[in-house]
Amino acid sequence: MEVFRVGNDVTVKEMVEQFDLEILGGETGLSRKLVTSDLYRPGLELAGFFTYYPAERLQMLGRTELTFISGLSKRDRRERLEQLCQQEPPCFCITRGQQPPAELLHAAEKRSIPVLGTSNSTTRFSSKVTSFLEKRMAPSTTLHGVLVDIYGVGVLLMGSSGIGKSESALELVKRGHRLVADDAVEIRQSEEGTLVGHPPELIRYLLEIRGLGIINVMTLFGAGAVREFKKISMVIQLEAWQENRQYDRLGLDEERFRIMDTELPLLTIPVRPGRNLAVIIEVAAMNYRLKRMGYHAAQSFAKQLNLSLADPDDL
Repeated sequence: MEVFRVGNDVTVKEMVEQFDLEILGGETGLSRKLVTSDLYRPGLELAGFFTYYPAERLQMLGRTELTFISGLSKRDRRERLEQLCQQEPPCFCITRGQQPPAELLHAAEKRSIPVLGTSNSTTRFSSKVTSFLEKRMAPSTTLHGVLVDIYGVGVLLMGSSGIGKSESALELVKRGHRLVADDAVEIRQSEEGTLVGHPPELIRYLLEIRGLGIINVMTLFGAGAVREFKKISMVIQLEAWQENRQYDRLGLDEERFRIMDTELPLLTIPVRPGRNLAVIIEVAAMNYRLKRMGYHAAQSFAKQLNLSLADPDDL
């Protein structure tokens, strides 16, 4: 299946609205974009060393930086603050409700660089902004499928339209499991090796069953039958049974499915009349948990089989 990446741009204006920041200067530059979630507190730069100045980052000025600036001569203060603005960082944030130096406001206004203020401490504000930017800038994609939480395991059901994904999800919900998303799953890579799925706002809590229509799972089964988001642990591909295909009967061969930069365990389950898909999917999730705990039934069986077939003289 083709995977589409979705860009996540964050403007300075969005950050101002998110944290209710005061605009101290450079208001015409609020459309500037933040391209990294990393923040920077210029220290060496204020001392005159600009060789490795990361101007693409949001610049934080706290009590330490402003105290150092106030101790500079008027000439050094003007030159260094001018240099801070020359490479046009996205914005400056002044913490603890302090006032920015007049030289900074003058240099920032010339280049339309927003100067923002907050009453929060530098450490606390840095933590909140970093968390916000990491979530907003995380790589994301949307896949056609159904995401269900089964015994704490996030299972992504995939397959062609009409194969039975939604019907299986309905049966799983009746068995006490929880629906996360049906039809479209928005997936965000929150950190390396971690994929989190959630439903699009428009179809949250909804499940489409052919012949029945659209049902609201939370209304029918209660709040305990749905989840807002879930980490995806495994992928199950449903496909029509093919008589000429050899399907894995032991479970020794483990396939992988790649979503963005993360690979997940993949099971391919053939579908034909008479197979209870919901039970098979439920057991697959339980077996995944056992493997994570260190017990692999197929490997244990293969080991015992090899021992039984071995020549007694070789034991």
